[in-house]
Amino acid sequence: MTIQDVAELSGLSICTVSRALRHLPNISEHAMARVSDAAAELGYKASSAASRLAGGSTGSVAIIAPTATAWFFARAVEAAEEVFADSGYDTVLISLRNRPSVQQKVFGDLAGLAQRVDGVLLLNIALGEAEMAALAGSGLAVASVGMHGVPWDNVGIDNEEAAHAATNHLLGLGHRNLAILAGSETGAPSLVTASERRRGFERALAGYGLTADPDLVIDAGSSIEGGRQAMAKLIENRRMPSAIFAGCDETAFGALMALREFGLSAPENVSIIGIDDHQMSWFLGLTTMAQPVADQGAFAANLLIERLHRSGFPNPPLAGPPSNHLLETKLVERRSALHC
Repeated sequence: MTIQDVAELSGLSICTVSRALRHLPNISEHAMARVSDAAAELGYKASSAASRLAGGSTGSVAIIAPTATAWFFARAVEAAEEVFADSGYDTVLISLRNRPSVQQKVFGDLAGLAQRVDGVLLLNIALGEAEMAALAGSGLAVASVGMHGVPWDNVGIDNEEAAHAATNHLLGLGHRNLAILAGSETGAPSLVTASERRRGFERALAGYGLTADPDLVIDAGSSIEGGRQAMAKLIENRRMPSAIFAGCDETAFGALMALREFGLSAPENVSIIGIDDHQMSWFLGLTTMAQPVADQGAFAANLLIERLHRSGFPNPPLAGPPSNHLLETKLVERRSALHC
């Protein structure tokens, strides 16, 4: 049983369940009772910092993110840090600053990292096979968010299904001329978010007897500026589709900016949908597939703590086989996508 099972049975978020299980403040009595009843029914008990073996333990964990400033990573880091702090662990935040040289330095000195921390939480890090093998054999406990085919516990969403649902929503509104502002793929085996979302887009089109137009598949990365440039390219080439699937909300924000620069808007000139439910999506009226970012960070942090607790430092691999947990996404309809 995991904290996800308790959350599903109680009907509460993983973040709320995590706080309730540790008897932290700002949790209502009603929520506390629901969590307590669900945990008792499932036989689940939260790990305790006092249960960690003292010998050789640093009492610290590292959170490694591609960047510390992007919305997704900031949300996931905040939720994970709260779980670690509640369990008595200090947190070392390592930002790779989106620089290969920084990543090479960090993963090239795992022995040094192991002297500073007991475990590592990775957030959407694109690891090569050699880096993955080195980390798996480092003796560190490891968990991750949003990674693929890794030999440790992972939490994420079904990116292909989320993209499929988003594209199906546009198709269901009558749109048949669709573009995708796609993320760029690193080529590393551990991070395939962009390719999975494109596959979901193409699968939805195939369900309607359509294929993706190569001229309407635009590399936009996963940033506001990338989305702005990609949208400008579509407008300037006069290949405006009737609807756009953006690989993430920030890409969609950039597309909305470009539309405004050209005197256009959504959904008057084109319908747009994204993935994330960024906190600005409500303000901008963006239809999106919401993913539970904070819950992913909190869940992965709990898995890392429980692995340290079950195995005892410094031999995390004895804690059992790795698990992969997919959290649900849901459609949030706003004004950026309307019937064709």
